[in-house]
Amino acid sequence: PSALSQGLAELERRVGVELFEPAGRRRLVRESAAPVLDHARRVIALTRDLADWSERVRGARAGRVRLGMIDVAAVVHFPDVVRAFAAERPDVALTMSVAPSGALLDQLRSGDVDVVVCVEPPASLGGVDTEVLLEETLVVVGPAEPPEWGPWVTFPVGSHTRELIVAGLRALGAPIDIAAESHQPDVLVQMVRLGLGSTVLPSHGLPDDVPVGAEVATRRLVLARRAASV
Repeated sequence: PSALSQGLAELERRVGVELFEPAGRRRLVRESAAPVLDHARRVIALTRDLADWSERVRGARAGRVRLGMIDVAAVVHFPDVVRAFAAERPDVALTMSVAPSGALLDQLRSGDVDVVVCVEPPASLGGVDTEVLLEETLVVVGPAEPPEWGPWVTFPVGSHTRELIVAGLRALGAPIDIAAESHQPDVLVQMVRLGLGSTVLPSHGLPDDVPVGAEVATRRLVLARRAASV
């Protein structure tokens, strides 16, 4: 009671108006103080709203997530995860960028995206933490068999997957004759159909009408984030 009385007196001092009147051992709000009471109620409601917002943010139920994914992660492996995240967290502004692994990691380091799902880089990157999500088998797609393998249609120079493919083909003794390039697996499959050569792609989600051959390599998809980020 003593602390409450002191608080009420301090409130009256700050407002500069008598807000309370004695009623025996009680103190009642004066009718003339109704505007102050209404203001206080609005402040309490707004404070409660702020507390609710803070809880949503701290519980990852509000805010913004800028996601970067390679195409196979977005289309084949994790579309259900993205849909579930968006449904469970409607107050989170979710955006997605689909690009090759190298470009996504550049966007991550520059701060343009918050989290990336990509092919594991060949060497660790300063300021980037990675966590393995899954492994994929890379197989030959095309009509040719060794030693008649090639020419090849594959990912462009600088692609992490291309480096794995070239190393795997060399280990198998296959000639490396590159006839065409594309970042898009669907385009590479179409090039095979057109007779431009063979390719090497993840075994997941390949069309039924293309011949599948030997395993060439294994690649790992990782979740990449900026080190020490919140």
